[in-house]
Amino acid sequence: MPFGVNIAAVRFFRGIISMAVLAVWCVHSHPCSAESANPNDLAERKADAEKFFRKRVTPFIKTYCLECHQNSRPTEAGLSFTPALDTPGHAAFSEKWKKAAARVKAHDMPPDGMDEPTDEERQMFAAWLDKVKYLSPKDPGTFVIRRLTKAEYGNTLRDLFGVDPAIADALPDEVSGEGYLNSLSPIQLEQYLAIAEEVLNRVLAPAGSPPTAWQERAFGEVPETQEDYRAAARQVAASLAKQAYRRPPSDAELNVLINVFDLGRQNELSYQAAVRLMLKAILVSPQFLFITPADDLDPEAGIVPLDDYQLASRLSYLLWATLPDDELMELADSATLHQPSILKTQVKRMLEDPRSRALFDGFGAQWLGLGDLDRKVFDPAKFPEMTGPMRTAMYDEARLYFESIVRENQSIASFIDSDYTYLNEDLASIYGMDETVTGAEMRRVALTDDHRGGILGMPGVLAATSFPNRTSPVIRGVWVLEQVLGEEVPSAPPDVPALEKQDQQSIANLSLRERTELHRSDPVCANCHRLLDPIGFGLENFDAIGRWREQDENGEPIDASGELPDGSRFSTPQELKGMITGRLDDFSRTLVEKMLAYALCRSLEGYDEIVVDELMQEIAQDGYHMQTIVTAVVTSYPFTHRRTE
Repeated sequence: MPFGVNIAAVRFFRGIISMAVLAVWCVHSHPCSAESANPNDLAERKADAEKFFRKRVTPFIKTYCLECHQNSRPTEAGLSFTPALDTPGHAAFSEKWKKAAARVKAHDMPPDGMDEPTDEERQMFAAWLDKVKYLSPKDPGTFVIRRLTKAEYGNTLRDLFGVDPAIADALPDEVSGEGYLNSLSPIQLEQYLAIAEEVLNRVLAPAGSPPTAWQERAFGEVPETQEDYRAAARQVAASLAKQAYRRPPSDAELNVLINVFDLGRQNELSYQAAVRLMLKAILVSPQFLFITPADDLDPEAGIVPLDDYQLASRLSYLLWATLPDDELMELADSATLHQPSILKTQVKRMLEDPRSRALFDGFGAQWLGLGDLDRKVFDPAKFPEMTGPMRTAMYDEARLYFESIVRENQSIASFIDSDYTYLNEDLASIYGMDETVTGAEMRRVALTDDHRGGILGMPGVLAATSFPNRTSPVIRGVWVLEQVLGEEVPSAPPDVPALEKQDQQSIANLSLRERTELHRSDPVCANCHRLLDPIGFGLENFDAIGRWREQDENGEPIDASGELPDGSRFSTPQELKGMITGRLDDFSRTLVEKMLAYALCRSLEGYDEIVVDELMQEIAQDGYHMQTIVTAVVTSYPFTHRRTE
């Protein structure tokens, strides 16, 4: 064992470290943001929203909803409108308003047999979503102190110690979503302890050996006398903890680390071995494993800007998935990072850095639904092409395409339609271009097929929105509505049978479109499928792994005609893309909302919607450029502020 630490001592200090560092959970937490809309204008809109709710929404709820959705009886789907009648603007009800409006809009609610609202009343209820946000107080929302993701943890260890980030591979993967699990199980803590031990074995020399270069930089010279050990250890702790915690440690945090050093010395460890133990305590501390703020703020202070160190970490982990570099830390040290011009300059610098790939791996892949593509099951008899290298190429096409739009600061319209993509020989075979693109290297390729270009025609996206053995107009329709146009799509009833459950003899000669239309003849399914299916049909020329086809599996001609929720009709994927490009404001808002939710690690609610309204004005005026969107998110009020409670 390094530094002469025996097995019994390791076990003893593992327990000491666990108890000592986990005893101090310093949940402290400052930043610029665009000022909110004119207070007088907001006050007028709030008054209008209150009047609208009282005179129109409340009667609607009492007439069509309250019989089933109230506190005095078991509520349907766990939804009660009783509290909403008293505090309609409460953030806790934001998501429920959206889901309720989606079901009313789709004619899902009220259910059959109940009194039905008129189409005008349904439109009124949907319009309520544009008003309820004005009842929310100015608030940055819940402040999430989150654990580093597996990728962030590995990258942070790489940048601190120079170790391969694969050292973190043993940790479990995160569940995709807008936030992250923040609990630590005993098993996970054991994994972190084991990884910390492995990191130290790689960067520190065994006892009696010349110090490594990293060790000399981090530990410095061994003090000449034992009386100087403690003061020297405190200096080492302050330096290493600042790097690892991404901010200067507090006195209380330093005292915890020095207590670990003292315990080591009391158990006859050498100076170097006790410092090593202290470093291990840093690596398993909540201040390292979580992105924690430094300031111990007064809970009565209300809402404050993030301190510059917290801002540096929030920015760096969003764009790079690792700790802030020296330039960000120097700006935080000087308390200037929050200045608007400096913050915007840093965003541009960071997006031009290769580490900004993390924005796709973290946000982009999740947005496009590609995070699980490498594990998605496909029928090997029908789609033998879906090998590991093919899946990697599909993912890399989307990643390189996303990065090109970011780095070149293109308009987000390029996400919907463009004249280029990135291919290698494997992926070119899906495009029918394998004669012109050879070799395993991904490269930028010009496209001449108008149906291709953009995310709707990307094989990775098309494969991710298919079943293992066939396409799914429903899944693709939901994907376009939710991920591109930002529509709220009601979830399917739990007892709806799949297409495969239909009488096979009666549907043997039907196309997938005809089978789907027969499926939606069920009144339980009809309302939602009238919204979903036409969009999905618009992508039916692409098979389950994204190859172009003119006929379906039964040899029937593909009918790709359909319509958007606004009634706009199309007959080809090219026309569908053109119509979505015409709704660039909707697409931009969807992208902003999803990126902001990702950056905040929570769902948007209440005042967030007003913030997005303000960001959209700036983004539209600048022509929907991608870097403008990222900068708008990073400088937004909820990104740069926090509650103190």
